Amino acid sequence: MIEKVKILETKILSDNWYILKKITYEFFKKDGSRLVQDREAYDRGNGATILLYNSKNQTVILTKQFRLPTFINGNESGMLIEACAGLLDKDNPEECIRRETEEETGYKIKAIKKVFQAYMSPGSVTEILYFFIAEYDSEMKVNEGGGLEAEQENIEVLEIDFKKAIQMIENGEIMDAKTIMLIQYLQLQNLVNL
Repeated sequence: MIEKVKILETKILSDNWYILKKITYEFFKKDGSRLVQDREAYDRGNGATILLYNSKNQTVILTKQFRLPTFINGNESGMLIEACAGLLDKDNPEECIRRETEEETGYKIKAIKKVFQAYMSPGSVTEILYFFIAEYDSEMKVNEGGGLEAEQENIEVLEIDFKKAIQMIENGEIMDAKTIMLIQYLQLQNLVNL
């Protein structure tokens, strides 16, 4: 247990893409002793993610795009298969994910359901991610998706059989945590019959 956490100093290390801060803080341990620590925290804002699924056809909609951090960590192509996602900016999570879904996948979804929220890397990143699911059908397709040119997005839209998506997790083709969590949520809730 720690008590009485107090921020002593905050320094901005980078404000280039998002904000990287070095924070010095103190707290008191259970035995009453004081401890001072320095940590870095990356503030990129909060986000939302969604998994579109079709229970009749037993398919899901995923995206594929280049992710530099995966490339520099050994992913030869840097391409990552993942659920649609985006930063909230000034929107609430539901408004954000509706916008991102249409921009990235080309689907204008109707009913969405929030299923949970989670910190994705709480040791160094401040982001809370809001998780959603929504059923889709071909009539909801309003454009080709692919992201916004202004945001330099180059997104491929994938419609994948749900059984195959599970196999892709098992064989390492899907390595994105948010995507794995949402696919497993659908599986646990029996929303797509196997």
